[in-house]
Amino acid sequence: MASQDAQDRTQPASPRKLRKAREEGQIARSRDLGHFVAIAAGGALLVTCAPLLSDWMKQMLMQGLRFDSSSVQNPGFMGTRLLELTISLLWVIVPFGMVMAATGVVGSIAISGWNWSMKAMMPRFDKLNPLTGVVGLLSKDKLIDALKGSALALILGAIGAYYFKSHIDDFSGLLTMPLQAAIEHGTHTLLGGMTLLLLALAAFAAIDVPLQKYQHAQRLKMSHAELKQEHRELEGNQEVKAKVRAMMKQASRRRMIAAVPTADLVVMNPTHYAVALKYDDGRMGAPRVVAKGADLLAMKIRDTAVDAKVPVLQAPMLARALYAHAELDREIPAALFAAVAQVLAYVYQLRAALKGHVAMPAELPELNVPPDLDPHNKPVPANEDFD
Repeated sequence: MASQDAQDRTQPASPRKLRKAREEGQIARSRDLGHFVAIAAGGALLVTCAPLLSDWMKQMLMQGLRFDSSSVQNPGFMGTRLLELTISLLWVIVPFGMVMAATGVVGSIAISGWNWSMKAMMPRFDKLNPLTGVVGLLSKDKLIDALKGSALALILGAIGAYYFKSHIDDFSGLLTMPLQAAIEHGTHTLLGGMTLLLLALAAFAAIDVPLQKYQHAQRLKMSHAELKQEHRELEGNQEVKAKVRAMMKQASRRRMIAAVPTADLVVMNPTHYAVALKYDDGRMGAPRVVAKGADLLAMKIRDTAVDAKVPVLQAPMLARALYAHAELDREIPAALFAAVAQVLAYVYQLRAALKGHVAMPAELPELNVPPDLDPHNKPVPANEDFD
C-alpha cells in the first residue's frame, strides 16, 4: 500500500503544502555543506592566526614545563597551575569553537533559509514502534544517506592515510626540531592535509545540496486525489470568506440605516437611488455622506428618513451623481458643492417656514450639477456624414 501510494504521488507540491511543511520544520538541509563551511572557516582562522597561535602554544608549553624547588614543595601548586592552563586554553578554544559553530549554522541554513518551528521538536510516539523504525531504515532516502556517508568516510580516510604516509618523514622529523620550529613546521604540514580534506568536502557538498533539494521535493510530492482535496478545502475557505463578507456588508447596511435619522436630508431619484447627507458647519468643511443605497436599500433609507422626519427631496440628477461619486462617511466631491448647497439652503428655509419664521419657499430651483458627473448622461456620438 505504501509503495502504491508513493507511485501515485507524481505531482509537485502545491504552495500550500510547501508552506505547511515549512511550518512543521520540513525543509531541505545539507549536513555536508555545513561541515564544509565550518571546517573551511576553522582552517581560514587557523591560517590567519597562525603566528599568534604559535606564540601562544610556545608560551603554554614553557609555562607548563617550568618548575622550581618552591613549586614542588607546595602541594597546591599543581592544581593552581592546571587551573591557569585550563583558563588560558579556554580563551582560545571557546572563540574558535563559536566561530565554527556560527559558520556551521550559516552553512546549514544556506539552502532554505532560516526556519523556526517547535513542531519538529515535539515528541512523536509513533517513532517508538520498532517496525516503523525498521521500515524507515530501509527507505530509499536512508539508504542514499548511508551510502553517501560511507563513501565520504572512505574517501576522507583514504586522503588522510595517503597524506600521512607521504609526509611520514616530515612528522617524524618534528621530534628533532626546536620547539618553535616544530610548531611552525607541523602547522604548515597539517594545513596541507586539511586543504585536501576541504576539497573532498567541497565536492561532496556540491553533490549533496542539489540531492537534498531533490529528495525534499520528492518527499512532498502529491497525488491527484490530494490536489483535489486541497482544492476543495480552498473552495470551502472561499465560501466562508464570502459569508464573512456578506455578514460585514449586512452590518455596514445596518450602521447606515441607523445613521439616517441623524442626517439633515435625503436626496432621491425617486426610487432607484438615495443618499443621506449631514452637515455641521462647526465640525465639517463640507457635507458628508452618512448613508447611500440603490433599489431596495434606497427604499429602506427613504422609509427610515420619513419615520425620523428627515426631509426627503426628489433630485434625480444630483442623487445619481452623489451615488456614483461620493464615498460613504466621506465629504462630497467639490464639484457637487454648489448643488448640495442649493438643496441645504432650500431645506433650512423650509424648516424655518414651518416654524413660522420666514415665508414658505417656492419649488426647488434647478440644481447646478455638472452633466459629466451624472452616470446616466452618456455622450451622444457625433453623426457621420456619408457620401
